[in-house]
Amino acid sequence: MAKVLVIDDDPSLLRALRVGLQAGGHDVTTATNGETGISQAALSAPDVIVLDLGLPDMDGQTVCRRVRQWSEVPIIILSASGTEHLKVAALDGGANDFVTKPFSMAELEARIRAVIRSRTTESTAALPSSLSLGSLDLDLVHHEVHLANEPVELTSKEFDVLSFLARHVEKTCTHQMILAAVWGKGYGEEAQYVHAYIHRLRAKLGDEEGQLIQTAPGVGYSLHPEVLGSK
Repeated sequence: MAKVLVIDDDPSLLRALRVGLQAGGHDVTTATNGETGISQAALSAPDVIVLDLGLPDMDGQTVCRRVRQWSEVPIIILSASGTEHLKVAALDGGANDFVTKPFSMAELEARIRAVIRSRTTESTAALPSSLSLGSLDLDLVHHEVHLANEPVELTSKEFDVLSFLARHVEKTCTHQMILAAVWGKGYGEEAQYVHAYIHRLRAKLGDEEGQLIQTAPGVGYSLHPEVLGSK
């Protein structure tokens, strides 16, 4: 059976899911907040994540987006609301399926089997949990950045922009690509958001001349860590 990570802050539901899924032969790990869940996802390498949208430290959409930066593990969203726009947002944000509370254990187990079956060979290959680009190091799990071994304090959005560029190093990422990856697929015309965050990143990385993060005028940006040299 599957290794299942359940991320939910409802202790009663966690107990019920643990008992029910273990009875079905699954190996179950639990987390009660988003940050712990992200760490558990990296440490336990689950086959599937069952993720509640309402968590005490961050929303489930944020957890999903952060996990998607380094892993293609199937994610099933749990929510008390089954509104269409919420489902669309969750699926566009990287989730594989959406289950509305209340649900039966039989339904959840069927959904788990379905997302695991549909997982292709390509998607099973986990993306790296960290990137080392010259003297620039990114921890994609814990959202930490070091430049020449010194920590760089970034906001969540700043990190998301930088990590997207880092995963496509030396390739031009258009404004639309960055907006979709960081802000969501509902964005596409707000290039000023990208310009503002690139400006902040350059200031924090000592790249005022734009040699590390280079501009493709009217198109987007690309990351060129070779200008930093090695550690």
